[in-house]
Amino acid sequence: MLTVVRNVWALLLGIFLLMIGNGMHGTLLGVRGASEFESAATMSWVISGYFVGFLGGSRLAPELIRRVGHVRVFAALGSLISAALVLFPVFPNALFWIFLRVVIGFCFSGVYVVAESWLNDNSANETRGKTLSVYIIVQLLGVISAQAMLNLGDPGGYLLFVIASVLVSVSFAPILLSVSPAPITEMAPPMSLRRLIRISPLGAVGSFCIGALFSGMWGMSPVYGTEIGLSVAQISLFVATIYIGGMLCQFPIGWLSDRMDRRHLVLATTGILAVVTVTGSMLSGSFELLLLIAFLIGALINPLYSLIIAFTNDILDPGDMASAAGCLIFIQGVGAIGGPLAVGLCMLVIGPNGFFIYLSIVAASLAAFTLYRMSVRAAITVDQPAIFTPVSQTSSPVAVDMAQEIAIEPQLQNSDEAGSGA
Repeated sequence: MLTVVRNVWALLLGIFLLMIGNGMHGTLLGVRGASEFESAATMSWVISGYFVGFLGGSRLAPELIRRVGHVRVFAALGSLISAALVLFPVFPNALFWIFLRVVIGFCFSGVYVVAESWLNDNSANETRGKTLSVYIIVQLLGVISAQAMLNLGDPGGYLLFVIASVLVSVSFAPILLSVSPAPITEMAPPMSLRRLIRISPLGAVGSFCIGALFSGMWGMSPVYGTEIGLSVAQISLFVATIYIGGMLCQFPIGWLSDRMDRRHLVLATTGILAVVTVTGSMLSGSFELLLLIAFLIGALINPLYSLIIAFTNDILDPGDMASAAGCLIFIQGVGAIGGPLAVGLCMLVIGPNGFFIYLSIVAASLAAFTLYRMSVRAAITVDQPAIFTPVSQTSSPVAVDMAQEIAIEPQLQNSDEAGSGA
């Protein structure tokens, strides 16, 4: 692991700073929006704009890279992010904020494609899994650290937006100074949605629900904290605890995933999540209990995406895994766009606890669908199950393709060994 970090430390440092900036702006907008706009529903449109841009960027960024190169795309998109971040407090208008969020989402998606391409290019086959794991940990540490940065200034002022902008700008220095232009990463065209649904209904529905869960949790948790009257320090701790739970439980759930029927684990995870979030809606002002709920929510939601990808890979032929990844990313992105909007509607109708009610409804729906699929389709026995590889919901298609390469490799080795034995 130390060898992996030593080889790509500058790139990881840049990603860490980039995620601090991104994490700061996400939480900061949720807090600042409460004083600028009338309702959580308005903020839900602002939050959703990021995922609209992110989905568009994940599909268009590879084409931009092919036309002008990694370095130019990286520098151009990074400059746009820095500029957009300082414009939020200058023009506190809902429509303008939505536009800025779309721009930032698009740019971050493109930046991730470039950074992850360099990361992939600097990884050998035997270290790719460890490299991806370290990358996910660095991402989560960046978002967690960002929450502490919120206590450096007043969310109603300019300073925090400037800090986020500076961090994003500075993050490009170690990356651009430590890498050479990476070769263009060729990604397989996405599998058709109809074919994926026919092969793995649970993979398709699960990806949609996970996108809806993650975006609702990530985007609207600071809005929820503001609505119930938490201080900035409490909101930052609340959001950080969600990501701490996700970081600590990614690997235990991955360990279980490689040793049992993954549908049982999806059912258990979503069922527990439904109960935990219902419990969260019944809390009566205990901040300590709220932190426990936040930890459990992060622990249960964050590993689900990797779990669904691993389950879908078990069903697919190795040759179909790469193309299925693109389709899963698209479905997850569509779900992510609707997540904040649905949370905002629930909070408008029910009140702040609509945040938890929404998460509970989506989790229970996925649990029910998983149970249904288990009743109509027997467990699939595979000689070599796909390896559970941690992937973040904010990762670009490049990171997901890296995870697919890791999953495919043992199966291809087994095929080669079987062929040699014959």
